[in-house]
Amino acid sequence: MRLLPAYLWPRFLKRRLPTSLWGRSLLIIVLPVLVMQMAVTWVFFDAHWQTVTARLSEGLAGDVAWAVESYEDDPSPANLEKLANRAERSMSLSIVLQEGRTLPTEERRGPIGVVDRVLDRALDARVDRPYWFDTTRYPAYVDIQVQEPQGVLRIIAPRERAVATQAHIFVLWLAVATVLLMGVAILFIRNQVRAIERLADAAEAFGRGETVPRFKPHGAREVRAAAVAFMAMRDRIQRHIDQRTALLASVSHDLRTPLTRLRLELALAPPFKRQAAMRGDLDEMEHMIDEYLDFARGEAGEPPKSISISDLLKAAGEDARRAGAEVQVLVPEGMTASVRPLAFKRALVNLAGNAASHGEHVRLSGRALASGGLEIIVEDDGPGIPEAMYDEAFRPFSRLDDSRNQNRKGVGLGLAIARDVARGHGGDVTLDRSDLGGLKATIRVPGTVTVAETA
Repeated sequence: MRLLPAYLWPRFLKRRLPTSLWGRSLLIIVLPVLVMQMAVTWVFFDAHWQTVTARLSEGLAGDVAWAVESYEDDPSPANLEKLANRAERSMSLSIVLQEGRTLPTEERRGPIGVVDRVLDRALDARVDRPYWFDTTRYPAYVDIQVQEPQGVLRIIAPRERAVATQAHIFVLWLAVATVLLMGVAILFIRNQVRAIERLADAAEAFGRGETVPRFKPHGAREVRAAAVAFMAMRDRIQRHIDQRTALLASVSHDLRTPLTRLRLELALAPPFKRQAAMRGDLDEMEHMIDEYLDFARGEAGEPPKSISISDLLKAAGEDARRAGAEVQVLVPEGMTASVRPLAFKRALVNLAGNAASHGEHVRLSGRALASGGLEIIVEDDGPGIPEAMYDEAFRPFSRLDDSRNQNRKGVGLGLAIARDVARGHGGDVTLDRSDLGGLKATIRVPGTVTVAETA
């Protein structure tokens, strides 16, 4: 396997580190604790456990050497019996002579082998005769055998004579303490991160036009300060929106009065040559006022509801037909989604109206996304918009006279209103080239979409 160059390792590690604040905070706490516990465990085993085990093994090897030498001084059965009694009473060693036997040929070693290596070094330094030992057959004992001319001198010693058997208790307490400390750290980190997540959820909900009435600043001091600043900003933005809506509503009210008066006077006046043109100007002015109000009003205050998307698309298609276009609606029957009905209808009507005013054929289609959410596509066979001007088309009051026929009744707010509505639902509107030859506007909003099963 080819290793990465040194300068690529930081990027490689960065991509595999957690991206969330919760994951990174947990890593900051957990990683040092684990490193510290591993270092403490390593130091304990290296400086304490192995040292104590070596001392115990040396002591056991010395007792074994004493027993072998004492037996070799007088290899009689009487001396062996006296030696075995003394070793059992004073050193907890069981000594027997297996006459005529030889040492086993197979080696029995533990999975780690630390105890075996230490005991082997101690026996090799103290016992001059060939020997063999087993630390695995009996959990509580160590089996040591020494070759003698008469047979094998077998010595059974308690395991604690050769190994520091209480080391696992230290490791157990260390692990328990680590788990407790990490549990407390995870609890506190979770509480701090939850405060930031709630702040993010409140900001996301406000961006969609929703309100979080029970949102209160909590958490660390810095998080509470950010939450207070967000609430103040939310109030200022809401006041600005309310003032803008009230201003345009007042202007609309003030303008509708003279417009109504002019329309009444025009209706009562005797016929004249410019009467139809003046009536068209009045209709255009009223339409412009309605578009201004739609753009200013947006979708504030309207709660989401589950409505029939198929009925909504069919209604938008009927409006496009009344504008003189041939309309094709492709949508599953019984498809519903949770949206703001008036705002979403306003967006669809604007897109369908734009398509009908610039093309002769309009296609409306809707479907549920596999990843979750709703997608609605509005297409026409008009002149379309150059790709370089897609962003310009979404700007308020943009007419794009060079690329599309001027909408004599509009003020260039149709796409701006549609994108504002889509983004208020957490989605967006994108433009592309249609298969019909004109423009394709695609609305994608997240949420749960259901389609009724047809028999």
